[in-house]
Amino acid sequence: MIKIKGSPEQAEILSEQLRHGFGHYLSQRRAIIGLSLLAAGSMGMIGLYQTGIIPHLPEPPIPGLNSDKVDASAEAYQKLEMPDSILGIGNYAITAGLAAMGGMYRAERQPWIPLAMTAKIGFDTYQAARLYLDQTTKQKALCGYCILAAVTTIASIPLAIPETVAAISALIKK
Repeated sequence: MIKIKGSPEQAEILSEQLRHGFGHYLSQRRAIIGLSLLAAGSMGMIGLYQTGIIPHLPEPPIPGLNSDKVDASAEAYQKLEMPDSILGIGNYAITAGLAAMGGMYRAERQPWIPLAMTAKIGFDTYQAARLYLDQTTKQKALCGYCILAAVTTIASIPLAIPETVAAISALIKK
């Protein structure tokens, strides 16, 4: 069970575990957090462009890349009447939050957390593939920043699997 506010003692233990602990899938969780924050940063760059803060998204001169075209498209502004990059930042913050949530023994004590994290990463992978297909078929161009976010999402899958297996095991044993 997740507590809205734990005791100061529990918070100190969690702080120590997350910052200095090892084993219990902590290195994989840290990697997922780092990848999620990298993806959020990529979305942040797109957000600067989509909201007019910067006039152009810098990218290497690679044939097929045209982030400006992709990120200025109508599709990029359709959901909730806002730029999709802003939604992406929130999305990756949720993934980082799920990876950071809970202590060292969460797979055994709170197995729903790693299961939710893995389901979220799976959904994000589906979305990344869908967006890639949309870019190649509708926009006829690719966004390098979107590709970076997609690669970080895909890279998170094998990192999440070991803890997910442990969480399923813990549920079966109960």
